[in-house]
Amino acid sequence: MSSLLVEIDPVVQTKDGDPLGSVFIETYGCQMNVSDSELMRGVLGDAGFSSADSIQEADVVLLNTCAIREHAEERVLGRLSQLRHLKTRKPDLVLGVCGCMAKHMSEKLMDRLPYVDLVLGPDSYRDLADLVVRSRNEPSLSVRLDRAEHYDGVDPVRTDGVNAWVTVQRGCDKFCTFCVVPYVRGRERSVRSDEVVRQVEVAAADGFKEVTLLGQTVNSYHDGVCDFPELLRRLSNVQGIDRVRFTSPHPSDFDDRLIATIAEVDEICKFVHLPVQSGSTKVLKRMQRTYSRESYLALVERLREEIPSLALSTDIIVGFPDETAGDFEETLELVRRVRFDFAFMFKYSEREGTVAHREIPDTVPETEKSSRLESLIELQSRISAEVNNEYIGSVLDVLVEGKARKGKGRVYGKSDGFKTVVFTSEALPNTIVPVRITSATQKTLLGEVTA
Repeated sequence: MSSLLVEIDPVVQTKDGDPLGSVFIETYGCQMNVSDSELMRGVLGDAGFSSADSIQEADVVLLNTCAIREHAEERVLGRLSQLRHLKTRKPDLVLGVCGCMAKHMSEKLMDRLPYVDLVLGPDSYRDLADLVVRSRNEPSLSVRLDRAEHYDGVDPVRTDGVNAWVTVQRGCDKFCTFCVVPYVRGRERSVRSDEVVRQVEVAAADGFKEVTLLGQTVNSYHDGVCDFPELLRRLSNVQGIDRVRFTSPHPSDFDDRLIATIAEVDEICKFVHLPVQSGSTKVLKRMQRTYSRESYLALVERLREEIPSLALSTDIIVGFPDETAGDFEETLELVRRVRFDFAFMFKYSEREGTVAHREIPDTVPETEKSSRLESLIELQSRISAEVNNEYIGSVLDVLVEGKARKGKGRVYGKSDGFKTVVFTSEALPNTIVPVRITSATQKTLLGEVTA
């Protein structure tokens, strides 16, 4: 999954009768964590917990966390230090840490932060309400991974918006040497296709026009009967759903049937986030990415041949152990050749528990990592601006998300190709509007409504 973000949302469902207390959830990390927070809100709401409009008003504060990058964990630890003062003023407050970081650090969290009452891994949300109640009397820890847990029948409580996150796959079997996901989310397993269809039907009934399917390697989805191309086709037929997205696929699991499905089905968005991580086959092998530079480029060629309007984004790590200047130049050359619409770019940092941390010394100096990242960002920024300029004069269907931050009377939304488009209109969120693009920046297209 990609991009570090923070969302702060209250539990939004309240049961009749005496509430068990009010809860506030802060979400750190990727889209999967956002989806898990929605799941947590559903579990807590069903149990009888009410919402809190702010942390200061809450009886329970839960931080749903990420462990993918060290910066994310440091951010959460800093936030917990801040919340310690709130707990000093309000001793009965339950403070919990949930998600990947909770699994990654487990007992260390309670040893290091004794004011934390609850530590809960990503396979324990079904028991969240009971564990919150129990942690009022004694600290509670539940981080056991469960390969049988798919959260079937648990409906998430989503905030207002136009996109519904739907988790179709949990865990990962790839074991990339830099990645901690298999250790904090367990082995790969797929949610039953009938359950996925049911969840999408619920989202459509709630008014969502767009769904995004989530999985660590989402295109390896298979529930024993239905594979990923078939799942996409089934979901495209759900009444009320105009757009189906997915993230993040793995290049090794992208076959011709999936490419054909994206090309042939109108409801499937013509946008693919395709992580490459490095442009050097040597580095990819050390990362255990199971594809080469050449096979990745061949896949991009096939995708663009079958889907000419395709928009592509990617993830790139610079400074992986033993990455030479020549290896990095191969990454730059791949970026020049592919011309991604945008990219998430990071410096490599060791993650405790990974193969790289145990077996591959971090040999690239920090100054060199920073220099390489700066060069990569400069290149990709220039390419993103050039790619966006190519949209000037075209008409895109834009799903309106809300009011733009700047400019009176302007709204923003996403195109089929995941382009952010800003234009003047009175269109309400969740409506699709044709927009002619008149100008562009590196990150945004600007336009005007067309008939």
